Amino acid sequence: MEFDAKKYADAMDHFHIQIADVSDIYAPEVGAALDEVCRVLRVAKIDVRFYDTVGMERKKKGEYVTMYHGAEPDESAAYIKRETLGGGGVAIYTLYKVNDGIEWDENETVRVGVLQRCLYAYNGRSRLTHITDELTFHDTQSGMYNLNYFTKYVNMLITKNEIENYGVCYFNLKHFSVVNQRFGREKGTKIMMDYIERLEALLGDGEIVCRIGGDNFITVFLKTHLDKVTAHMRGFEVVTQDTSERALVTTYAGYYLADDSVRYPSDLMDRASAALNVARRSRTSYEVFYNDDLLKTSYERKRIETLFPDAIKNEEFQVYYQPKVFMKDYQLKGAEALCRWYHDGRVVPPDDFIPVLEQSKDICALDFYMLEHVCADIRRWIDEGKRVVKVSVNFSRCHFGNSRLLQNIMDIINRYNVPYEYIEIELTETTTDVNFNDLKELVYGLRTYGISTSVDDFGVGYSSFNLIRDIPWNVIKIDKSFLYDDKHELSAKNRAVLKYIIAIAQEMGMVTICEGVETIEQIRLLKEYGCFMAQGFYFDKPLPKNVFEEKL
Repeated sequence: MEFDAKKYADAMDHFHIQIADVSDIYAPEVGAALDEVCRVLRVAKIDVRFYDTVGMERKKKGEYVTMYHGAEPDESAAYIKRETLGGGGVAIYTLYKVNDGIEWDENETVRVGVLQRCLYAYNGRSRLTHITDELTFHDTQSGMYNLNYFTKYVNMLITKNEIENYGVCYFNLKHFSVVNQRFGREKGTKIMMDYIERLEALLGDGEIVCRIGGDNFITVFLKTHLDKVTAHMRGFEVVTQDTSERALVTTYAGYYLADDSVRYPSDLMDRASAALNVARRSRTSYEVFYNDDLLKTSYERKRIETLFPDAIKNEEFQVYYQPKVFMKDYQLKGAEALCRWYHDGRVVPPDDFIPVLEQSKDICALDFYMLEHVCADIRRWIDEGKRVVKVSVNFSRCHFGNSRLLQNIMDIINRYNVPYEYIEIELTETTTDVNFNDLKELVYGLRTYGISTSVDDFGVGYSSFNLIRDIPWNVIKIDKSFLYDDKHELSAKNRAVLKYIIAIAQEMGMVTICEGVETIEQIRLLKEYGCFMAQGFYFDKPLPKNVFEEKL
């Protein structure tokens, strides 16, 4: 049988054009072009076996693919070629001759080998494209779509003018580290994926869930499905399969329902993110819908984060001291160091920048800055022969996780050679068990050096009495909310709680101090219950350093 070289050349040219433009091995264009070549070469069937390793090849455990099957094959007449792949893999190509009783001649055999090498190159590119797609658009841990896919998908909706039909929910699994701690990380991951899979089951075609990182996710859903999504986000119990234990999974959720102002995927992300940030800080609602004021707040947050490094470098943050008064003789017995930010000729209110810095963990740098400046002031007061009192310096819970926190604190105090009796480290009451051990370790560590510790805002968290039972605080700072209710009059219930807190703290050998004292009636009540330390506007507001020095 005479080989038709021209027909072969035309068929191969067509095949090369198709595989250059299409990466899908099963694309109909590629299949049709391959069929032309195989008919000319009398190839009936093409099988490929892929093995991830040589060891898997020996065990005959691999992926089996039939790339082409156009006629009855002659199983005894085949061209077989073994190829090595990147990463230690192996591919074995088997091209069977048509069962027509006529052997391949030399020209045909050579060209069958050329076809095999083309397929090898094409398969390598196709598999590489698939791997690249997996790495680019999927989360490596969970296999879920990632942020890159969210961007790609939303771009497609914008291009097709369909984005106004959709909403997004950017959500965080609330306190999920507690679930991991209770069940272990492996089981915790299964609980998380069960929660996500149940969300995906609620959604239909054209709706996706993407993992942004850790326990943060974003979902794109049709507005008609908003009620289903919000119901899911409010949480439910997930039952573990092997032990039947129950884990309550709830979320912080920020929503944005797209409108005609959306031009880019970042518009959706920024607005949903702004809503999520408000939800995470709220004590009343864990789901927030975006409005224009939230975006202004988001931009302001980013501005503060951008300004912070230079503000620290240029020492724009100043220490103010609020006196603490001993109410038996009304003498100044201590102070709390509070931060004030002077920028461009104005004071930035603490409520505007402290929560932002806590979100970004820049608050840790500011806490060390404040401690350093307090130590420098105390050292100067001592050297100048001035009267010195104990100063409390606030440290955020964001520090927990820093294994050198105790050492970092002591390094600063020792650098200025400040007597330990003049420093108190004030820590905000923690609300979960996640930081409890770190907190306990720090307080015990400071105690060994003779550094006083106080717990701030006592009584507003979830585990107040565990805190004072298990941790040896020196000072309990009672939150001002216990001094009055909504009418600025202390209810009988608040009186009872206040009296109890003071009594139990003193029974455990701790000093109590009440903040936010503003009236003589509050002073009389505190003295009646046995609390003799106070700070608040009745005595003094936070004072600039030079004014506080005059008070000393």
